[in-house]
Amino acid sequence: MSTTLTPILTANWDQPGSYTLDGYGEYGAASKALGMDPDTVIQAVKDSGLRGRGGAGFPTGMKWGFIPQGDGKPHYLVVNADESEPGTCKDIPLMMANPHSLVEGIIITSYAIRANHAFIYVRGEVLHVIRRLHAAVKEAYDKGYLGKDIFG
Repeated sequence: MSTTLTPILTANWDQPGSYTLDGYGEYGAASKALGMDPDTVIQAVKDSGLRGRGGAGFPTGMKWGFIPQGDGKPHYLVVNADESEPGTCKDIPLMMANPHSLVEGIIITSYAIRANHAFIYVRGEVLHVIRRLHAAVKEAYDKGYLGKDIFG
């Protein structure tokens, strides 16, 4: 039996400007998520079966659900894009070809876990990736997708 894979994260990597906001498109998933209750977003992620891309493949929605809410403490999102595990090659290609998918995912995650600040850890020797991420974040801020009162 043959299984056909449908590219999702890599779907537009061969398109010119895939790393730009024009090449990526509107942040439709983030806009939709922000119109929902944060706990509903967490439940939708649980229901989807989405798993982390690390070695353990831990269920993402379950991890989000572990974060205490209403505790009066600040919540932060830290994205580990270190890619230091031997033989791994997943984060750098994604951030180079489609950094807006990461930025949009950060918006959705931050909203769901009620984080007001997000940090992306990237190895210093991949300066070209850092520059591309900075450009994507700037485009998202300029478009009103990041900052205060995003999407109005």
